[in-house]
Amino acid sequence: MTAVIDEGPGRGESPTSHEDRNRNHRSRRRTPDDLRTAVPEAGGDWNDGLIARRAAAKGADTETGNAPNDEVRLPQVEAYVPSSGPLRPRLDALRELVGLSRARLDRATLAEAGRVLDEAAARQRLSSRHTVVAIAGATGSGKSTLFNSLAGAPISDTGLRRPTTSAPIACSWTDGAAGLLDRLAIPGRLRRRPQQSGTDADEALQGLVLVDLPDHDSAATGHRDQVDRVLALVDAVIWVVDPEKYADAALHERYLRPLAGHAEITFVVLNQIDRLPGDAADQVLDDLRRLLDEDGMALGEHGEPGATVMSLSALTGEGVGELREVLGRFVQERTAAARRLSADVDAAAARLRPVYVAEGRPGLGEGAREEFADRLAEAVGAAAAGQAVEREWRRNAGRACGTPWLRLWRWYESTRRPGSLECPAQPAPPEEQLTARQRVEQAVRTVADEAADGLPGPWAQAVREAAVNGAEGLPEALDELAERAGSTDGRGWAVSCFSGGAAGGAQGSVGPGGSTVVATGVAGASGVAHSGRVGGKPPRPRWWPAAVLAQASMTLLQIFGGLWLVGQIVGVLEPGLLTPALVMLAGITGGPLVEWSCAAASRGPARRHGQEAERQLREAAAACGRARVLDPVAAELVRYREVRERYVTVTEFSTTVR
Repeated sequence: MTAVIDEGPGRGESPTSHEDRNRNHRSRRRTPDDLRTAVPEAGGDWNDGLIARRAAAKGADTETGNAPNDEVRLPQVEAYVPSSGPLRPRLDALRELVGLSRARLDRATLAEAGRVLDEAAARQRLSSRHTVVAIAGATGSGKSTLFNSLAGAPISDTGLRRPTTSAPIACSWTDGAAGLLDRLAIPGRLRRRPQQSGTDADEALQGLVLVDLPDHDSAATGHRDQVDRVLALVDAVIWVVDPEKYADAALHERYLRPLAGHAEITFVVLNQIDRLPGDAADQVLDDLRRLLDEDGMALGEHGEPGATVMSLSALTGEGVGELREVLGRFVQERTAAARRLSADVDAAAARLRPVYVAEGRPGLGEGAREEFADRLAEAVGAAAAGQAVEREWRRNAGRACGTPWLRLWRWYESTRRPGSLECPAQPAPPEEQLTARQRVEQAVRTVADEAADGLPGPWAQAVREAAVNGAEGLPEALDELAERAGSTDGRGWAVSCFSGGAAGGAQGSVGPGGSTVVATGVAGASGVAHSGRVGGKPPRPRWWPAAVLAQASMTLLQIFGGLWLVGQIVGVLEPGLLTPALVMLAGITGGPLVEWSCAAASRGPARRHGQEAERQLREAAAACGRARVLDPVAAELVRYREVRERYVTVTEFSTTVR
């Protein structure tokens, strides 16, 4: 006979009278008097449960006058004490992983990991002295018969009518499992106690909570839902199969294959071997092991961790004692809950693998950064700007060292040339404008694709979005970089690039000595043609004043010789054309010679000045691109590496069999 350990009204029961409710309330309080009176109500021989035995012993001690000093206490629930194993750091890492990923992954992707964390927290708050084991199986497999055989009493109904079990029924060998059964939503009217004989096998099962489930292949949808719900919460499961349905696809595809990672907490029992003749039972058992191996479930043979596979007959009792011994050792280890949680973490990590594990080594290499800087330099026209600065430097040298007559002619020509003050530069053609902006966009797309190459989908998308968002206003900022004159410190460029927009664009490139340089007639990143004027005077080499003095001397010789000849012609001076002609000829030939010499001498400094201007402009454009695009992309990559480290922590300490 069995005892109901919670007599309170369950779900679906009819209302009781006021006296019945009071009597139930007194029964739940378990006072000594109530326990003594409960024994005869149970039939006088109520000795199949721990509470009954304690009540009987209490009554005997009271009658003989040997009542203990302490009052009867309610059973204490031992809180879950986590072991020193890796489960705690894995759960902490999974919790951090979910927290860091909420902004990048959708809720559905993280739902399973969140459920595992919630269930782990709920299980750890409950008793660690108890191991909850569910008995599951198909219709007619004999799981209820096995349940009753292990309990030693007819607790679960058995019969030919299917389905027989319509709701989970629990049998607890010790006190303190109420919280665990509440978590399984098993009402008090379906909680039982086993028939115990006081043998060593019964002592080994102390702490076991056995749950008989409805059929997983039941025609009633509600039965299957209850099976799925309870299987997600128990510490271990005993799958009962029979010779007819052990290879059923519904069992293997819906349960055993998805739960292959839970092999250490899985028992697969071949029941009804009494129906098999000769060595047929061994053949069926071998075939069952083969199917489990195909499902990916490791088998605990030869001392290896894995699922326990055995055969028995719940009807005749053959093999039930062996299962009882195996269950006893399993329960006394008190590690089933931790193993179950560890396996759940493994399953959640396996589902998350596609969104955390990258193919290859994604990131921004030095080559990608250099290529991005080259593209921005091309878009801003750094090379053309350097050439323009070189030409401007040589032009200034020509103005300073050239003959006055040639300089006058060049001034006249400059008034008619586009780009001067008298003739401003025209906007770049639409084709050139489009090409310049497309260069910037292409550079951003290229560097984003290279950085996201190999990343999981959500993180690759985050990298691309960071690059695109940072590139907003980059063409205008590059135009400001090429047009505005100002700071001689490269740090000003980076600050301007951080401010965003055209108004916050970087400052102009500064050449040696502080002269600001701009490309002549070059279309910027947004397509605006730059004027090409120099914002300051270029520095002069040391020989420049001597060249200017020599050119001035040649000019004076021309003037002196010309005046001398005019004086002789008008008769003011004595005749003698040779000397003034030679003086004038020396000035006329010496001026171009000095100008040619200065032009030759200025080629080297002009080239160096142009190269320095190109380098300055290139570095400024690269700094702007780095501040707007590369830094946000690098921040996303750092975030991915952080979550990847958490994911590695979740997976590397796995203790379950995969």
